[in-house]
Amino acid sequence: MRVIAGTARSMPLKCIDGLDTRPTTDRIKETLFNMLQSEIPGCRFLDLFGGSGGIGIEALSRGADYAAFAENNRKAYECIMANLAFTKLADRARVFFMDALGALRVLEGDAPFDLIFLDPPYGKGLEKEVLSYLEDSGLADEDTTIILETDLKEDTDWISDYGFTVRKEKRYKTNRHLFIERMRGTND
Repeated sequence: MRVIAGTARSMPLKCIDGLDTRPTTDRIKETLFNMLQSEIPGCRFLDLFGGSGGIGIEALSRGADYAAFAENNRKAYECIMANLAFTKLADRARVFFMDALGALRVLEGDAPFDLIFLDPPYGKGLEKEVLSYLEDSGLADEDTTIILETDLKEDTDWISDYGFTVRKEKRYKTNRHLFIERMRGTND
């Protein structure tokens, strides 16, 4: 795994061993960031369920002003810290050693994020908990794009129940990215 583009281009990133995380492949990461390229420069980026930190680090490398990461696995948290130090991007990042909801509570009151990336463990419903929290949070406003990575078979009809709508979907062989935004007229 490596940084695809930007100031840390081609730098290798550490991953933790085992099945505790599913690092996004370089090919999928490149496709994702090609789709987001106009939104990255100057943005505030939140990488929940951070894993190795590869997604948030890619955003920083490509010009995000700031990225926050949440990870509650000790080895993965240490991996994010090492990757940020190695890529020399740590000065624009904040890493929380806690679960996603805990990090959201700590961040509450900060400016809204432009992009929020969710790649939770599949099949545990954690994405529902996060969207439920964000429904009434100032961390996601009408200009925020939430990218949710899910299994292809995962039912996501529930998204509208939390005041959000799917703007776009990108399917890959085994998973997909849903680009979610707040429904207009909610949380005004």
